[in-house]
Amino acid sequence: MYPARPELASAPSSLSSPDAQATGLVLDVHGAPLLQQFYYPAEQMLYVQWFGNLTVESVVTGANAVLQTQEQLRFPLLLNNKHASTGDWSEAMEWLEFEWLPRAYVLGLRAFAYVFAPDLNNQLASLDFVARSSQLLSIRVFYDDAVARNWLQKHLPQ
Repeated sequence: MYPARPELASAPSSLSSPDAQATGLVLDVHGAPLLQQFYYPAEQMLYVQWFGNLTVESVVTGANAVLQTQEQLRFPLLLNNKHASTGDWSEAMEWLEFEWLPRAYVLGLRAFAYVFAPDLNNQLASLDFVARSSQLLSIRVFYDDAVARNWLQKHLPQ
């Protein structure tokens, strides 16, 4: 992971909070932003914003970065926003289901809010991921990150 770029270092306005902590920017193989992470300690939530055309390799890279953050922070809530991304990353599905998801669960992940990308291929892959994950996590898709955040707060462990 790399330090956040100044133009990407602030949390989305719908999620602005004085305690939001930028946990780093992950770049793709071409040096372009792949994902930006923000941690909200009071909410025990990680916000992940994805960028660009996603491939199998970039999804695995990004998901591994989220796992690294999960190992450090042990957050139970994840808001995964793919609104600024495109691409068919469905070939990463087996790895996500059988490698990433069990590891994230062991590290404490319990609820996953998924904000759709406008790209249809990305949406289809997202729906497949949601179906595969629903046996282990509370997971739901959204079109708006503020609505997703509200839903997640209902899943905050007591």
